[in-house]
Amino acid sequence: MAAIRRIKLIRKGQPTIEGAGVHLKRAFGNAQVPQFDPFLMLDDFHSDNPAHYLPGFPWHPHRGIETITYVQEGLVEHGDSMGHKGVIGAGDVQWMTAGSGIIHQEMPKESPTGTMWGFQFWANLPASQKMMPPRYRGVKAADIPEVTIEGGITIKIIAGKIGNVQGPVQGIVIEPEMLDISIPPGTVFRHPVPARHTAFAYVLSGEGYLDECRDPYAHDTAGAGWSDTERRCVCQPETVVLFEHEGDAVQATTTEKPVRFLLVSGKPIGEPVAWYGPIVMNTQEELRVAFEEYQQGTFIKHK
Repeated sequence: MAAIRRIKLIRKGQPTIEGAGVHLKRAFGNAQVPQFDPFLMLDDFHSDNPAHYLPGFPWHPHRGIETITYVQEGLVEHGDSMGHKGVIGAGDVQWMTAGSGIIHQEMPKESPTGTMWGFQFWANLPASQKMMPPRYRGVKAADIPEVTIEGGITIKIIAGKIGNVQGPVQGIVIEPEMLDISIPPGTVFRHPVPARHTAFAYVLSGEGYLDECRDPYAHDTAGAGWSDTERRCVCQPETVVLFEHEGDAVQATTTEKPVRFLLVSGKPIGEPVAWYGPIVMNTQEELRVAFEEYQQGTFIKHK
């Protein structure tokens, strides 16, 4: 029988402002390195106020990482120094490997539904791949397979595999899995995770238990406010759940309510992280070189 991974940390997303004035919740970021290795950051931008998302993310550089954008509602126009341009719509994914350097912009448009909602992850690259040629993968919602398994559980497979169904994002250095999972009430879901891979869940809606333990003090909790007086085992929206590395499966259990969450895993890199703004390298000297090249106009190595 599979050994179920226990929860290591539950962290509430923290309000912050990024880009040219985008209001979002940061599930984890710079301060959590290296807990989520190989993942660096997860931002949740969710608003029905255009003033909170229309400022967007104007032209800016990246080097040494991959950025993954997953849109739930609304439209985001993008463009980059490789000549790619287009619109990311509801259900679409943009998986961009910055590698040696790319300059791009992501500009939300006024949402047709009135709500803008999406996520951006940053994943690190190992030193041997930080200067690789950049590449861009735009995945439309229609190209993301969705499977229904026992118990009425539905899973959208962005990266990874469920049974014989493979997600469209493949050939990534950190061997990621990215699943969008919806579980009905009164259901237990188990899913294998490669040995020693980092795994975390981000809850989108509903609530559920994400391991077998029912002791709310058995794991660390971060991001609670001074007025939070109730600590619960059940995991709710806008929280990220980091699992221990021991164990070969994760488990989610629902009771009266359904739950929907993103399950993400990847192979840890285990290297030093030197991070400033949009660039993540291994040393401060590499950061200095990157920013000098950006100022001198020699940042882009491949077009």
